[in-house]
Amino acid sequence: MKKPIRFTALALTLVLAFALLAGCSGTKGKTATTSAASSTTSTTGEARSVAEIKKSGKVIIGVFSDKAPFGYIDSNGVYQGYDVYFGNRIAKDLGVKAEYVSVEPASRVEYLKAGKVDIILANFTVTAERAQSVDFALPYMKVAIGVVSPTKSEITKPEQLNGKTLIIAKGTTAETFFSKNYPKVKLLKFDQYAEAYNALLDGRGDAFSTDNTEVLAWALKNKGYSAGIDNLGSQDTIAPAVKKGNTDLLNWINAETKTLGNEKFFHADYAKTLAPVYGSAVSPEKLVVEGGIVK
Repeated sequence: MKKPIRFTALALTLVLAFALLAGCSGTKGKTATTSAASSTTSTTGEARSVAEIKKSGKVIIGVFSDKAPFGYIDSNGVYQGYDVYFGNRIAKDLGVKAEYVSVEPASRVEYLKAGKVDIILANFTVTAERAQSVDFALPYMKVAIGVVSPTKSEITKPEQLNGKTLIIAKGTTAETFFSKNYPKVKLLKFDQYAEAYNALLDGRGDAFSTDNTEVLAWALKNKGYSAGIDNLGSQDTIAPAVKKGNTDLLNWINAETKTLGNEKFFHADYAKTLAPVYGSAVSPEKLVVEGGIVK
């Protein structure tokens, strides 16, 4: 009976020793992770000031990675698009590098709240509800809701969707609009735009609704589909957003937007990123906002 007792005592000693080693190892790992994270953004979710961003050498910007031509990753793995063009200029004028983080429509607010990004430049439509959670800077684009559908069964009025399935990206103004105003429309929701468009191509819905800027561009690139509704709901604006209360960065972006308006920066942005897609189908004056002044 004595040998089993000694064995048990020895086993317990070994277990305790491993536990202590594991604990020490875990502490070291946590410290290293925290240290690395501190070099990029706050681990506490606190917003970074302009001075802190400059000191770190990079500004962290949340953009879409699958919403061409506004924010997407090209075949070389490089972020491109209308929003990214603006983000690159912000980084340049801050004197830092731009670090882009891919976000989804429903995650934009949370990424700012958690301090994962300094700025959201992801086709973020200004709404009163969102303004309670984030601070919007001056706008740089105008937008409304659009609907794209197969041309052979084109949707030209929202009432035509009653009893049918409308594909929606979660967290978008289109989701809010149809939920509130057209409860008879069946909504098929997705986290990512790529998933939503694939659902439309696969015939899992009768139409897809999101910003008119987006559906117009997509319909032009996809034969057999058309944006039968290109201006639905209210005329809204798209603007950069920062974490609620980050007045320092907000003021910097507003001053930057006014300055860029003097050189017609957003018209140049449109010409570089959107005109190759829209061609003559869309006038830049319908979308572009210069200097933060909506006309």
